[in-house]
Amino acid sequence: MLAAAAVAHLVTDPDGTYVDATFGRGGHARLILQRLSAHGRLVATDRDPAAAEAAAQVVDARFHFVRTRFSSLSATLAAMGIERIHGLLLDLGVSSPQIDEAARGFSWRADAPLDMRMDPQSGISAAEWLASASVEEMTRVIREYGEERFAAPIAKAIAARRAAGRPVATTAELAAVVAGAIPVRSRRDAAQHPATRTFQAVRIHVNQELEELALVLEQSLSLLAVGGRLVVISFHSLEDRCVKRFIDAHAHPERALAGLPLRTDELPPPRLRSIARVKSDAAEIEANPRARSAVMRVAERTAAPLPTAEAAR
Repeated sequence: MLAAAAVAHLVTDPDGTYVDATFGRGGHARLILQRLSAHGRLVATDRDPAAAEAAAQVVDARFHFVRTRFSSLSATLAAMGIERIHGLLLDLGVSSPQIDEAARGFSWRADAPLDMRMDPQSGISAAEWLASASVEEMTRVIREYGEERFAAPIAKAIAARRAAGRPVATTAELAAVVAGAIPVRSRRDAAQHPATRTFQAVRIHVNQELEELALVLEQSLSLLAVGGRLVVISFHSLEDRCVKRFIDAHAHPERALAGLPLRTDELPPPRLRSIARVKSDAAEIEANPRARSAVMRVAERTAAPLPTAEAAR
């Protein structure tokens, strides 16, 4: 199973300090704690208040939970007096409990208020964003984050409904508007709801998921001890592409800087070593169909130092 493989790659020193930055309902955290010694330590973070409630049920002196965003990880650890960690786990995207809880508004499967925020107490909801965003902005978000070729007609349909005094306010309304804007003959996958890509795009935008991911990946370089592991599980191509590019750029700086007139001895040393790329096997997909698109990438921090300015961040 991918969860067990992730933890096996992550925990290389039972006495080490680890971070599960996507606690969710604690599945990975419990597996990590099982592999730690009495001297090990696990810090878990999540911005979802339901995750904080689940974390409160974990009674273990080695465990500490902080409700925060990816982008605050360095500051969170610094406040705890932690300078280096031995592993960082990121299980990206929306969790199964979030999807299954209709009231959160993440899914078209049940009618509910169109919220989609991972932290319902912060930021604007999906409905609020759709009520004010321009056609151009909606088109860009749906095209870039949903990889939806009918982004423009979908955005125009949402705006037309808004102009008629009926702004999209529920998951069922958004699903219906999207379905009406995509010609039946042009739908790529008959098994996939036509609104799936748009829901993904709006959720990513509302939660600033890719921006948060980029920030925590950069922070990982200064947080990981030599030999420390970065383990990231992605569920769609945009996330995986971001992780792949980050690892490649720091594992193979000669590729990232190929267009620059630099001698070999002027290239920065590799700060990461790519360890593995793992996909869900048939048994896991059968047990959990949502795992069919999962890709896990693992990298290890080398001894190469960061430039002084980066290391000080």
